[in-house]
Amino acid sequence: MTDTDRHPHPHSELDVRTAAVESLLVEKGAITSEQVDAVVEVFEQDLGPMNGARVVARAWVDDAYRQRLLTDGTAAIRELGFGGAEGNIRVVENTDAIHNVIVCTLCSCYPWPVLGLPPNWYKDFAYRSRVVREPRRVLAEMGLQLDDGVELRVWDSSAEIRYMVLPRRPPGTEELSEEQLATVVTRDGMIGVARV
Repeated sequence: MTDTDRHPHPHSELDVRTAAVESLLVEKGAITSEQVDAVVEVFEQDLGPMNGARVVARAWVDDAYRQRLLTDGTAAIRELGFGGAEGNIRVVENTDAIHNVIVCTLCSCYPWPVLGLPPNWYKDFAYRSRVVREPRRVLAEMGLQLDDGVELRVWDSSAEIRYMVLPRRPPGTEELSEEQLATVVTRDGMIGVARV
């Protein structure tokens, strides 16, 4: 499922301008489309989400680290060498009774050092407004069905504080190493729109 499948929308003015600048740079030979795709892929798949996956995996195997992460996310994340000058990161934990999802209703504040580039749908007005008004419906549309008894909490990121979800550890992963656990963690799970 692509971003536009989740939240179909026309391209924003910024999307159109960005595509025009990229097209001009490619046409002039300053860059190639492959170079742009490679840089975007690093941010989307490697740099950020893998950092967050390592944080989650550590929290799953080390309860003392998990407690530090939930108490002071910014400091605990820095313990693993990740972080940036983008304000505080607060980590909220999914449990059997509580499911958390993050959004930035004003723009697209997002914990880049641990999640990479925000997906297009995260920045989209439809997601930003609807997930606050009708979060269960939005999550269901994205493929995540929550039981009625699960409390759903929506966290609104800002320039001062960014949120990251600590997903529940999947059953059947008790024998996996921390490194192996990091490979099962997804960006969407750390946003709260999917289960790991």
